[in-house]
Amino acid sequence: MSSGAPAPATGRVAQMRQAYQITKKADPNIGLILILWFLVVGGAMAALNLLLFSRGWLGVTLAVVFGLLSGTLAALIVFGRRAERAAYAQVEGQPGAAASALQMLRRGWNITPMVAFNKNQDIVHRAIGRCGVVLIGEGNPNRVKSLLAAEKRKHARVVGEEVPVHEIVVGRDEGQVPLPKLTRTLGRMKKDVSAAEQTTAINKLKALDAMRPAAPMPRGPMPTSAKAARKMMRG
Repeated sequence: MSSGAPAPATGRVAQMRQAYQITKKADPNIGLILILWFLVVGGAMAALNLLLFSRGWLGVTLAVVFGLLSGTLAALIVFGRRAERAAYAQVEGQPGAAASALQMLRRGWNITPMVAFNKNQDIVHRAIGRCGVVLIGEGNPNRVKSLLAAEKRKHARVVGEEVPVHEIVVGRDEGQVPLPKLTRTLGRMKKDVSAAEQTTAINKLKALDAMRPAAPMPRGPMPTSAKAARKMMRG
């Protein structure tokens, strides 16, 4: 009989190794930082455990175990945040980067990459949530604003007045949303539509999408190592 699928732990370790490699390129001191967090948090929690609870051999053993677990958890949290920052830094400014970031959104969103584009690789993506329809543009700010305006008119005609259509331009200039803050910005938008209205809007826009020419996404901006970092962060 075959042994079945490979052990998932192996894939997990490989993902974390790749994530560490790309993080170290953007953050050369990541190893030292993680060790310091492990020692400081682990030591503090072990000491606190000894002060609050018994000090016998059992108490010391429990304090060591608690310190190891606390230090490891702290290091993993810090690593996850820095790995996310490094992954965004690696792809920011590349065509399709916003689409990759949108995949980090939690459940409850309907994501459609590249609903509009032009020959200059200005792109509009779409996210439909309880806040309504959000059109996300990336590329040259002047060109992408025109592209967004045209798409907003099309979408507004389809979904009607009950569902608001929002526009976001990804970038670092004034009035734009930086790529690392994109998902957080969407998550904080006011919930103006019901779940039923969201579903209706999704179904209505399928007809609009069906009339569009097929357009392959630019070859993924995230290399394999960055994809591994994203998988590791999502758990």
